[in-house]
Amino acid sequence: MKSAGNLWAVAYDDPNRAAEVRAELQALEERQFLLVEDMAVVVREADGSFRLDRERFPFVGNIAGCSLVGFLAGLVVLAPFTGAAIGAAVGSAGSAIAARVGIGEDFIREVEGLMKPGTSVLFLLDVGADMDVVLYRIRGLGGTILKTNVDAEYAKQIQATLAASPAAEK
Repeated sequence: MKSAGNLWAVAYDDPNRAAEVRAELQALEERQFLLVEDMAVVVREADGSFRLDRERFPFVGNIAGCSLVGFLAGLVVLAPFTGAAIGAAVGSAGSAIAARVGIGEDFIREVEGLMKPGTSVLFLLDVGADMDVVLYRIRGLGGTILKTNVDAEYAKQIQATLAASPAAEK
């Protein structure tokens, strides 16, 4: 499925660096400076094998949560089990939709073909950002953009920021 967001694959020469940068971006996401739809790290081990670290949408939690909300709503109208069944249906439908969005496996496989042993790649699908804050926070984090779906000028700006001297802490 094609996403409307900005899709990035940023490579690092160190097998642990992509996970470290992901932690930085998660902090931006938590403070809502970066709107992330999906994020993953792939490490190519020295033996050539791959390890994928991806946080998935919580399908079971979504279904269970909607079932509980449906059950409670059903108590109000004196049909708790009907409410729970409707809530579960809504939760599973939401999970099915969420499963179709995000970073595609084909995009990940393409980038894996570009990776050398002993390296890592951070995959990011963002749908918006406070660019002033994000550019300040990613300055000097390093990495090389291997693949993206954004226009060339925007990609150059991000690459230059990643390669610049780190931002001074105030």
